[in-house]
Amino acid sequence: MQTQQIEQVVQKLQALTPNRINEVEDFIDFLSQRDSDRQLTQAAMAASEPALNTVWDNADDAEYDKL
Repeated sequence: MQTQQIEQVVQKLQALTPNRINEVEDFIDFLSQRDSDRQLTQAAMAASEPALNTVWDNADDAEYDKL
């Protein structure tokens, strides 16, 4: 299935003008960067969670956990 989709995209790309191809390439780069940024954000959140657990888990804040 994926091979067929790739072939369809290639056919569509071949029908575009050079300027449009540049726009498509920019969009692909944007999508790749966005995915990379999300992965970096998720990794940073996961790395900081153990350190923040001592701040989040305390007797004063336990009342808020019940809400």
